[in-house]
Amino acid sequence: MPTILGGGLSGLSAGYYLLRKGIPGSQIKLFEASSRLGGWIKSTRNREHGIIFESGPRTIRPIGVNGRNTLALLEDLQLEKQIVPILKTSAAAQRRLIYVNNQLHVLPSNLKGLFRKQTPFSRPLISALLHDISTGKSRESLPDESIYNFAKRRFGQEIADYAISPMICGICAGNAKEISVKFLMKDLFAKEQKHGGVVKGLLASTFAQGAKKAPEAPSELANRAKAEKWSIYSLQGGLETLPRALESHLQAENVLTRTNKNCFGITFRPNGAELTFREGVEEADSVISALPSYKLAELVRNQHPELSEMLSGIPYVDVGVVNVHYSSGNVLKEQGFGFLAAPAEKIPILGVIFDSCCFDLGSNTVLTVMMGGAWFREYFGATPTEADLLATAQKYLEKILKIDQKPTSTKVNILKKCIPQYIVGHHDRVEAIQKYLVNQKLPLHLCGAAYDGVGINDVILSAKTAVEAYKVS
Repeated sequence: MPTILGGGLSGLSAGYYLLRKGIPGSQIKLFEASSRLGGWIKSTRNREHGIIFESGPRTIRPIGVNGRNTLALLEDLQLEKQIVPILKTSAAAQRRLIYVNNQLHVLPSNLKGLFRKQTPFSRPLISALLHDISTGKSRESLPDESIYNFAKRRFGQEIADYAISPMICGICAGNAKEISVKFLMKDLFAKEQKHGGVVKGLLASTFAQGAKKAPEAPSELANRAKAEKWSIYSLQGGLETLPRALESHLQAENVLTRTNKNCFGITFRPNGAELTFREGVEEADSVISALPSYKLAELVRNQHPELSEMLSGIPYVDVGVVNVHYSSGNVLKEQGFGFLAAPAEKIPILGVIFDSCCFDLGSNTVLTVMMGGAWFREYFGATPTEADLLATAQKYLEKILKIDQKPTSTKVNILKKCIPQYIVGHHDRVEAIQKYLVNQKLPLHLCGAAYDGVGINDVILSAKTAVEAYKVS
């Protein structure tokens, strides 16, 4: 009987894939320590104004293997009619901004933009590609390096400072000078190491495509996304519609789901595992952990201190999320998806999402301000108040977006240890963790953002991969 620990998106997805594997729902258990399922995905509806505040992720990308896998899951859950796409032709898709040198700048969104000089860059971006070609192969093979150093080495410092560093803030609220290129951009790094350049590697892989077997046929929803030219998408009622649908699916299939069920320890036996709860001990033939790595580390410390130490070595950051709503029409002077702030600006905010530009919210303007991340303690200390974060958000909305109106409503979220940081060496750390599980023959499978990436698509595919490794006894 498999037991899932953690009821966030990866845990719920693991339950879904166990059912797909043919395991009866009555044999599956899912335990969540908090009072709700869904993890960091939380959509709060304001019915009076017809708006939604997202405190976590809000959109999904439809492309790639990971993206197509999620679309297939949505199709199976019959959520096709609830999808709200953002098309590639929209301002939200075509206008991405960065805040550099106390100004907002629009990033190039098409091929023509590569050949034009565009602030804050001192030269057309095509020069960065030429720099990569002329730089040649590194003198020795690199086991890993930071994304910042990689970008600076291949494309120049401006790209590292003004493009890559803000992008990493948006992906994992991290410091590009610490984040691993081998983990977050594994294929790109491998191509550069093999072919002596990113451009050369991409060209080589393009020419090699014909030799590969045809990819798996996409779902009808994936075909629709391609035909309608989706850039990203969300769901009616907010992204929390997805974990709610998974929860309903599991319960309809008689999967035992329990909230407020906190596990205090795991003891592995030759024929399975014993999980200790306040109410007593639960037995499982296998455990699928969808917990943050630092929480799992606590559960295995007594019996497997080496594994615990490796899991504890994955750092996490805090993020402040402030939703701001204005009911007095469009107060935005800029249109687009939003902006990311370059860390070189040394301000406490990571960026702002223009929710009401992404989705039709009538006469309402809704913005989401993201703050802290790798710099949370530096700017806010260990115990900031919600009032501190709200004041900071309003200060920078006025400074950067020139919004001096008092908001109609706000919501402040302080998300503690919400995003794992893929620091240099993370790829090898995850490999060592998985190798330990195999060598020790532990009936433990891992899924979630700590091991396979922070995006919605990543954690869903992570759950699928973990379940594929689970052997039915």
